[in-house]
Amino acid sequence: MRRTTAAALALAATTALTLTGCDAAQEKAGDVFSSATAAVASAAEEKMNEVKDGVNAGGDVEAGPTSTAGDRTVAEITATNPKDSAADYTIMVNFRDAEGKFLDSVVLNIGGVEPGASKSGTARSNRTLTGATKAEISQALRH
Repeated sequence: MRRTTAAALALAATTALTLTGCDAAQEKAGDVFSSATAAVASAAEEKMNEVKDGVNAGGDVEAGPTSTAGDRTVAEITATNPKDSAADYTIMVNFRDAEGKFLDSVVLNIGGVEPGASKSGTARSNRTLTGATKAEISQALRH
């Protein structure tokens, strides 16, 4: 009887330690993921800051639905130029999950959009995204 009790206690202690270790590993993995995601967002913002003489053009740009292409999530982004001269667009696209949680960010350039015309480009995630995703325009500059 004592052996059984001792074995049960040893098993319970080992299980508790293993579960605690898993929780710590999951927390660490979450921290690494959060840091990497923040770095991607920061890099996208830096790219947007490189655009000189750009004007806010959020109203000129729309994101289509997402789909997969290979192992990446993609969305068609369309820029419509309301001005009377050709323009280039630099667009930051954020990918979010069904709950609105930030997953990834990319910068897309759509060049040579003629006056009154529309032109599309494809925003492609930097990494594999799982589950339902949505693309949203975070920032758009016309230059």
